[in-house]
Amino acid sequence: MRTSSRRTRRVIIASVAAATLTAAAAGCGGGSDNKAGGGSSSSGSSSGSNSGSVTLPSLTGQNLEVAAVWTGPEQKNFVKVLKEFEKRTGATVKFVPTGDNTSTFLGTKIQGGQPPDVAFLPQVGVLRQFAEKGWLKPVDSSVQAQLDKNFTKGWQALGAYEGKQYGVYAKAANKSLVWYNTASFETAGISEAPTTWADFITTAQTVYESGTPAVSVGGANGWTLTDWFENVYLSQAGPEKYDQLAEHKIKWTDPSVKAALTTLAELFGNKDLVAGGTSGALQTDFPKSVTQTFTDPPKAAMVYEGDFVGAFITANTKAKVGTNAKVFPFPAVGTGKAPVVSGGDVAVALKASKGAQALLTFLASTDAAKIWASSGGFVSPNKSLDLSAYPDDVSRAIAKALVAAGDDFRFDMSDQAPAAFGGTDGKGEWKDLQDFLADPKDIAGTQSQLEADAAKAYANS
Repeated sequence: MRTSSRRTRRVIIASVAAATLTAAAAGCGGGSDNKAGGGSSSSGSSSGSNSGSVTLPSLTGQNLEVAAVWTGPEQKNFVKVLKEFEKRTGATVKFVPTGDNTSTFLGTKIQGGQPPDVAFLPQVGVLRQFAEKGWLKPVDSSVQAQLDKNFTKGWQALGAYEGKQYGVYAKAANKSLVWYNTASFETAGISEAPTTWADFITTAQTVYESGTPAVSVGGANGWTLTDWFENVYLSQAGPEKYDQLAEHKIKWTDPSVKAALTTLAELFGNKDLVAGGTSGALQTDFPKSVTQTFTDPPKAAMVYEGDFVGAFITANTKAKVGTNAKVFPFPAVGTGKAPVVSGGDVAVALKASKGAQALLTFLASTDAAKIWASSGGFVSPNKSLDLSAYPDDVSRAIAKALVAAGDDFRFDMSDQAPAAFGGTDGKGEWKDLQDFLADPKDIAGTQSQLEADAAKAYANS
């Protein structure tokens, strides 16, 4: 069941973040002041091989399994964290990719009696469902100590259920960013990033007329489309409506949903503005949506998605974040404010073992966050992490905005929903918005299907 405290657990970073990101996109230089932010990562006791801010137990001879959705550079960067954990504890850790259907993958493992020791859940709703089923193990005092030291109450609350702490939000995401190819903007004669949706559409048209497809859309992955919708909806309908729709207190047939889909159709329904047209977008997955924007010559000038795009740019293209690849905040829609929606991955223990709790303790520390941050394409809500750990000014600006928000936030809407609606490939919201991308004119039909799928999923949750 879902608690009434869910309202306090929504994530939207304060609008001041938009100004910070705009400055980073415009300048991307200097940044020495940013490095002063955050706390020190050298506090705390240590002994033996446990150098750093947290002491870990000896786990020599123990084998651990960690499951998460990440592939490619995201997985590679996380494995660096696991390697340090192995070095400091003597444990051997195996990484297992879950695929997009994380809840289904883990549910099968758990019911089969072979769960991983630790798993990262990409949806808040999945954490609550798993906790209700008794599949999660509460954190121990060592984990809680790191959480109290390094995370605000809001981020801790996202990893809790009915008064018990289960998770560590070790990885967050600012999911309100538009990344752009600077050469494409220069060719089109664009010197300023758009700040409103109307300006965004005008910019896209200008880029197209200069000879480059405007926007790369990763429609083969339904979750990217939920992110598009959430940003438009949050800005256009406002935070109160966002909360109501997230909890299914208003229906998806509400006029506010119609307005948001109508706005999205201005982009999705214009074949000139979407790279490859709608059919091409539906065959483009998230990684390709990024790489094709930063190839030479580019197949698109802009791509929307979170801060984690930086890791894919660095790993898979020759572009450099802050030079060839820059970023601007998702534009404000209508009379609304520019949205900043956040997501995150929460680490939970599925086994009652010393090793699982030790890994959660490490993930909640600044030591782990520093390793992860240095690789790029990563943002941590760890308030004690010195911002100098991030590799570039763009990353530092994004992280600074996230931490500065404190507890004034809301969380990704689809990640709050039951997995059957907001977190399953080929079903629910993911599939419905893919169908909408294929036929942006059918707004009423899209609303009707979204409501039918939502009603069923929430009733069964």
